[in-house]
Amino acid sequence: MNRNHHRNCDGITRRDGLKLGLHGLIAGGLAGALQATSAHASETPASLLKRQADACILIWMDGGPSHYETFDPKPDAPIEIRGKYEPIATQTPGIQFSEPMKRLAAISDDLAIVRSIRHDQGNHGAGNHYMMTGAPPRIPVGCGAFVSFHPSLGSVVSHQVGAPDGIPAYFSIPSMSRSGGPNFLGAKHAPFVVPDNPNSSSFQVRDVTIPSGLTDQRFASRQDIRNQIDKLKRIKDAAAGDPVMAADEFYAQGMELVSSPQSQAAFDIHSEPDKVRDAYGRNTFGQQALLARRLVSAGVPFVTLVQGGWDHHTDLFDAYDKKMPSFEATIAALVSDLKDRGMLERTLVIALGEFGRTPKINDRGGRDHWSNAMSVMFAGGGTSGGQVIGATDRHGYAAVERVLSPENFVSTVYRKLGIDAGQMLHSPEGRPVHLVSDATPISELMS
Repeated sequence: MNRNHHRNCDGITRRDGLKLGLHGLIAGGLAGALQATSAHASETPASLLKRQADACILIWMDGGPSHYETFDPKPDAPIEIRGKYEPIATQTPGIQFSEPMKRLAAISDDLAIVRSIRHDQGNHGAGNHYMMTGAPPRIPVGCGAFVSFHPSLGSVVSHQVGAPDGIPAYFSIPSMSRSGGPNFLGAKHAPFVVPDNPNSSSFQVRDVTIPSGLTDQRFASRQDIRNQIDKLKRIKDAAAGDPVMAADEFYAQGMELVSSPQSQAAFDIHSEPDKVRDAYGRNTFGQQALLARRLVSAGVPFVTLVQGGWDHHTDLFDAYDKKMPSFEATIAALVSDLKDRGMLERTLVIALGEFGRTPKINDRGGRDHWSNAMSVMFAGGGTSGGQVIGATDRHGYAAVERVLSPENFVSTVYRKLGIDAGQMLHSPEGRPVHLVSDATPISELMS
């Protein structure tokens, strides 16, 4: 099985998203580029506030990582709750992580951990939507559902912030998350998906490199021909949703993308020194994280790294023994690399999933879905490190101190990037929509 096709609970895979009409959003290549290019400066809303961060790299741990085995160990709980791992000291006095988080523990002074986000959406489809948009789903949804009732974080950033000419504002690697789409903001604010493996020696993003033999002159002539023959009438009223207008926009933006020196340079991961590539890890996720750093260096304001396989109903500890060493080492390398380059202060790095895991280990050696408690890691973007916000009870059943919501989480990301989370958006039909119903950010994370 392709490693990117992770199954959660009821057998839904990324491929099943195609059945929901998502093919154009997750297929990648130029098709994705045509649907996700940058907003021009003239479109940037007046609602932008003073930014604390210029970019965000969101590491999405699809399936729901365990708070016990990451950032919220419970050493005094019974064995059937605390599990086999011991707590370990971090760089920050008084703060402990779980044993698998050794590399992140060593840089804890650069991290802020929120231990007290909770919500009431305990299945993958609903939990993903709530955490990725700040809005609970409007109707009950299936556990494996791909749903979009509200614009995602990345799509809002694309709409509100934009990116330099020739580079999309929102990337998702190697796939789009379940609720990572633009909803009423429109297809140009969908993510540009990079499904290709940057750890491959032959890595290049499909359709970004101009095919060999296609000179600039021939490329331009094709655009001229297209402009000459396409004389269809355009309906410019946004409420009409004219597909011809959308096609025009996608075509023009795609032409810009494939001819852009900035995009070519951003994707040239082979130009990185071996020492840097080794530090991130010579594996798929390691090189995806390095690519994310290169993209934000080029001016992309939002990159999601979608990492499946965190739905551990069985054999959780065996899975973490194998998975976590390289995974958390890559996150530590990303944070450290951004800091060494002087980029961490202006780049927000977040790691989370849709919920935490059940307190009691089940009879299959796993933990089940649990939305009453979860941990979220923040670094950079003006965030003060070396702190823990909130707490769960002594057995980790529920957030009980400084209880926070997905709305608070999403509002924090928006405020960091200079976006007014309390603003009212409007659908193409003119329907008013609150960006976030409770626009209160997490004050401890704000500088």
